[in-house]
Amino acid sequence: MAATPQNPDASAPRRKVSRHRGEGQWAVGHFTPLNGNEQVKKDDDGLNVRTRIETIYSKRGFDSIDPSDLRGRMRWWGLYTQRKPGIDGGKTAILEPEELDDEYFMMRVRIDGGALTTQQLRVIGEISQEFARGTADITDRQNVQYHWIRVEDVPEIWERLEAVGLSTVTACGDTPRVMIGSPVAGIAEDEIIDGTPALEEMKRRVLNNKAYSNLPRKFKTAISGSPLLDVVHEINDVAFVGVRHPEHGPGFDVWVGGGLSTNPKLGVRLGAWVPVDEVADVYEGVLSIFRDYGYRRLRTRARLKFLVADWGAEKFRQVLEDEYLGRKLVDGPAPEQPVQQWRDHIGVHRQKDGRFYVGFAPRVGRVDGTTLTKIADLAEAHGSGQVRTTVEQKMIVLDVEEDQVDSLVEALEALDLSARPSPFRRGTMACTGIEYCKLAIVETKQRGSQLIDELERRIPDFDEPITINLNGCPNACARIQVADIGLKGQLVLDKDGNQVEGYQVHLGGALGLEPGFGRKVRGLKVTAEELPDYVERVLRRFQAEREDGERFAAWAARAAEEALS
Repeated sequence: MAATPQNPDASAPRRKVSRHRGEGQWAVGHFTPLNGNEQVKKDDDGLNVRTRIETIYSKRGFDSIDPSDLRGRMRWWGLYTQRKPGIDGGKTAILEPEELDDEYFMMRVRIDGGALTTQQLRVIGEISQEFARGTADITDRQNVQYHWIRVEDVPEIWERLEAVGLSTVTACGDTPRVMIGSPVAGIAEDEIIDGTPALEEMKRRVLNNKAYSNLPRKFKTAISGSPLLDVVHEINDVAFVGVRHPEHGPGFDVWVGGGLSTNPKLGVRLGAWVPVDEVADVYEGVLSIFRDYGYRRLRTRARLKFLVADWGAEKFRQVLEDEYLGRKLVDGPAPEQPVQQWRDHIGVHRQKDGRFYVGFAPRVGRVDGTTLTKIADLAEAHGSGQVRTTVEQKMIVLDVEEDQVDSLVEALEALDLSARPSPFRRGTMACTGIEYCKLAIVETKQRGSQLIDELERRIPDFDEPITINLNGCPNACARIQVADIGLKGQLVLDKDGNQVEGYQVHLGGALGLEPGFGRKVRGLKVTAEELPDYVERVLRRFQAEREDGERFAAWAARAAEEALS
């Protein structure tokens, strides 16, 4: 009998017949949900969960929450369940979500551009004290993050935040997340252009807008007119960077496709110059490309960076111009390299109006509600009532008269908030870690704070810019790949063969001056207990071997592996 596709002969070679399902791109007709997350979003828009939280879950309690809302749509309103206490890092990837879930939430308050009034900051602090057991971490995307939030309290928290112009909307989820901006926008002496009008227009167009509430995954935005390149533009989905066009004057250079996590990619320039009043148009265009052409089949490929990598900058710009803007963009120059390595605005700096701003450093972004209300008091007493958060988990008080600077600095020091921090206090960041995060494997915040103390004690004369970023898992929320010393949490074996908390080490990553990812030394893993010894050893070798003016990242790139071990 002749072989047929329906009844192949046993002697004939078998050929697997498969039908390509595409990447789940809406723009090419792939609308069928291809994973559980896409089905949840198709079943109901994430923005709609607010009504259920207010009318059902907050009244009936945690056990009444539908699982698709609990581990899905509630993120559209800035809510994640936090990690149940007592679960060690070895169980993170083994337990089911419901086994990791505590009956409390992390809540993220979005602070676009890092801009806060003291009234807003005081409300954030009061909510922390009343509903979050005092927690209020400053994140590296300028947000404030609470823990220990009960679903019963969420409606009142929203009411208080919204009364002062704050929100948790799309602070998480497959949405346009917080839009980070220069914390000194509009006041810095050296600013190329103020991006605040563009940021406000972007917010007006997309927040709470169901046209953009179902994206393939999260979408991160940055805009800054500072020559310091102070918003880590290279690792955002879209970024607008201040430049001066030789013919058209100040405007923005457009970058797309940056991101870290387990598959890091630096953003690429589109080569386009955009005036401030057209930024929102371009932003909506890029966001719409991601919505329509982004990959939805696999969550691991559902970020814009994968589409940009496949298309390239030239095709991306062409699609943006032809299908979404309906006009060509003006070619423009690249941003100039910043002249200094620190981009965090720490210290005392003159504003363009003659007053000063004062940047100060909490420890690894960890503050509390009481401290935040005290900062609000200080900003009112010494400034105009304006404060900012930064992308390095730091804060700034604006509009300080010259005769008030010293007293403000002293008052901040009394709160352990230094405006003259050591390089270690200034340059160390940490993610949430195993204390609250369900993805984490190791502790980070306390370990980062302890590391600061140890390094200040051991190497008091170290005065070079250095970034030390601790992350509790491989997802790189603390930007480990672009730190001088990046520490990725994992379980490792100690000298006795016991499994303990530790870190894989990345060395020599950087943004701004010469952006690139840090190198990994083969087999190099450090236990948490050994961490201070290791970092001290590497920094002393850097001090001994560096050439005049050489940065740590440049030294780490050329150093022998034994010098980095």
